[in-house]
Amino acid sequence: MALLLDAESRVVSANKAARDFFAVDAARLPASLVEVTLEASLFELVSGERSEAEVHLVHHRRTVHAHRSPGPRPGETILFLADVTELRRLATVRQEFVANLVHELKTPITSLRLTAESLLGDPSREDRRRFAERVIREADLISKIIDNLRQLGDIEMGTLRIDASRFDLGELVTDSLGRLGIDRPINAAIPDGLTIETDRAKLVQAVDNLLDNAAKFSPAGSAIDVAAVVEGDELLLSVRDRGPGISPEHWSRVFERFYKVDRARPREAGGFGLGLAITKHLVQILGGRIWTEAARDGGQVFHIALPRKVLTSA
Repeated sequence: MALLLDAESRVVSANKAARDFFAVDAARLPASLVEVTLEASLFELVSGERSEAEVHLVHHRRTVHAHRSPGPRPGETILFLADVTELRRLATVRQEFVANLVHELKTPITSLRLTAESLLGDPSREDRRRFAERVIREADLISKIIDNLRQLGDIEMGTLRIDASRFDLGELVTDSLGRLGIDRPINAAIPDGLTIETDRAKLVQAVDNLLDNAAKFSPAGSAIDVAAVVEGDELLLSVRDRGPGISPEHWSRVFERFYKVDRARPREAGGFGLGLAITKHLVQILGGRIWTEAARDGGQVFHIALPRKVLTSA
């Protein structure tokens, strides 16, 4: 984007990119820089001593790299602007990812070291067995984190294939509940004979993650609701818990890697924040959407909407 300013810092011309970004009507030029852009921070840059800076545009909610250079005629200035909002967002995500990964790995690695040091002290046979079991448990946790990160990498690189098949959705949910061993009431509302044509293995993993989350974050003995309906061109599958719920400001972020609503929650109770990220990517691969909201009578509900490759029994 480029804006040509005169000696009084009025915009006398703007290229197409700048006109589109700031919604400039060329017929109304020249006009003051603030009137054209609605951003006082740009005027501060032009009237100050610095020739370039990164500026946050309050009105447009964007971040730009701004650079001013002499114009073609004496007293004129060309203001060049490059939108760097997405670059800064990605940099922040990358920094948070590294920090979160270090946080998640530090605990099991510290535990492994302390356990190994305890083994050096020649403990009793009973203690040696207990320490060995702890080493195995922590090593399995690190391995699971690495496996999940590798899967996320494969997903984002687009190397996962879709192996579509037709299957009964109710049977898939029943299989998942049995495999997970969830010991609590299940309220299932899935029509008999409701079949879907998609990648079964990927949908299984997504459903497993949602059911496992619902069990972890619900009070002992409380029920989990699983429902499926056909709405227009989509199949809507929902999993609802009766836990404390999630504040609305977290609803979009719970699908980010390592994001935790309650970081004080023990790892054994709340996982390490990759399950929902994987679930989101798997659902997107299947051409669907995933979101969460507060349940009407308390708790949290997660929804998966998949394209309607659905056949109901006659």
